[in-house]
Amino acid sequence: MTTIVWFRQDLRLSDNPALAEAVRRGPVLPVYLLDDGGDAGGTRRPGGASRWWLHHSLAALGASLGGLTLLRGDPGRRLVELAHRTGADAVHWNRCYEPQAIARDTAIKADLRSRGIDVRSFNAGLLHEPWAVSTAAGGPFKVFTPFWQAAQRCAVPTPLPRPQPSVPPVTTPGEALGDWGLLPKAPDWAAGWDEIWQPGEAGAQARLEAFLADGLADYATLRDRPDLEHVSRLSPHLHFGEISPRQVWAALDFHRQADPARATDAAKFLAELGWREFAYHLLYHFPEMPQRNWRPAFDAYPWRDSPADLRAWQRGMTGYPLVDAGMRQLWQTGYMHNRVRMVAASFLVKHLRLHWRHGEAWFWDALVDADMANNAAGWQWVAGSGADAAPYFRIFNPTAQGRKFDPDGHYVRRWCPELAGLDADAIQAPFAVSSDRLAAAGVVLGETYPKPIVDHRTARDAALAGYGAVKGASG
Repeated sequence: MTTIVWFRQDLRLSDNPALAEAVRRGPVLPVYLLDDGGDAGGTRRPGGASRWWLHHSLAALGASLGGLTLLRGDPGRRLVELAHRTGADAVHWNRCYEPQAIARDTAIKADLRSRGIDVRSFNAGLLHEPWAVSTAAGGPFKVFTPFWQAAQRCAVPTPLPRPQPSVPPVTTPGEALGDWGLLPKAPDWAAGWDEIWQPGEAGAQARLEAFLADGLADYATLRDRPDLEHVSRLSPHLHFGEISPRQVWAALDFHRQADPARATDAAKFLAELGWREFAYHLLYHFPEMPQRNWRPAFDAYPWRDSPADLRAWQRGMTGYPLVDAGMRQLWQTGYMHNRVRMVAASFLVKHLRLHWRHGEAWFWDALVDADMANNAAGWQWVAGSGADAAPYFRIFNPTAQGRKFDPDGHYVRRWCPELAGLDADAIQAPFAVSSDRLAAAGVVLGETYPKPIVDHRTARDAALAGYGAVKGASG
């Protein structure tokens, strides 16, 4: 009998438990359902960059499968209709862990089973289910290091091989991918992205192979350098499920054991995969994390309201070159180096004292790897309001960060070309350079490049004063 495989954040064939089990049963009807109603529809509407990626990833998946039915609307209703029209007697999917998705899937599973349709769900997106790793007392972890130590004691299943699904011709009409309007048109702000990214399973595997060949060596020491290519850029592929964390784990674990010289680098990269696991662990146990401060005392923080400052940050026009370079990289590529993400996020919440939710919303719309768990956990970590958060008094100095991690200024020159004529020391702090040196480099502050919208020392003092209110609220 035919099994409907409902693809979601698992847009791949290999190591796909729902698909593999369906293939064992017989013919497979693969389907992707676009529930584009936004938050009111039960799940959060993907941001613009994610929609661009989704379009290309679905096109790649359809080509790999030899057919993919695309439907739009309420998933529960459309699955019932599809099963009725095709005579499918089972529906398989791989689990999602966002709170709205859990509620939706629970209701759909109960409804389908009440109609005599067999429903099975599987873990394809995490090394371990969010409830599978717990403290000695049986509760959730709230600090990363003990969580990751416990998680590494759990066996990681071997990735499943790529199946050969039998996809019969579809008689039920679907929709055309181009009609979904996932790609930007007026303006096409993603022009050129197809030269940067290769969405889809083949692109994910190629990205992993390139990282293992060229980026893994010295990853532990060079991953914080935005001017170098010692990062994997696997995050969007992992979010959309074009590659599984089990596949990444297996590849890195092989290198860790086969080459002792790479053991430290592999372990460090796997810890980054562990942070992703920890974020989902937190989201599952604390489902309000994307909307509310994980630490309630932070409700007392005196946030500012400044649309002008928020806009300057979004556009990469703050007057702090490392922050601006990161924000422009984000806008132009849908991606930002992780070290710069931390600096840019810290600048928003601690220099400008704008609520972390503003930053979370911008990243959700602008990142190709926008992920509810990672995004919320990361922003709350920077703000100091989250689990295992950065100390409130850790306020990144964007100039010092630039000089440390972009020592020659190559990263800033690439994304802030108006500063390219400045030397390595001056480029991280043009506001501290004499007007003669600026003029010689073709820089006029306030005209060719903005003056700082806030003074670092003044902003730091104001942020610490604000955190004093949090300390008072926490007793």
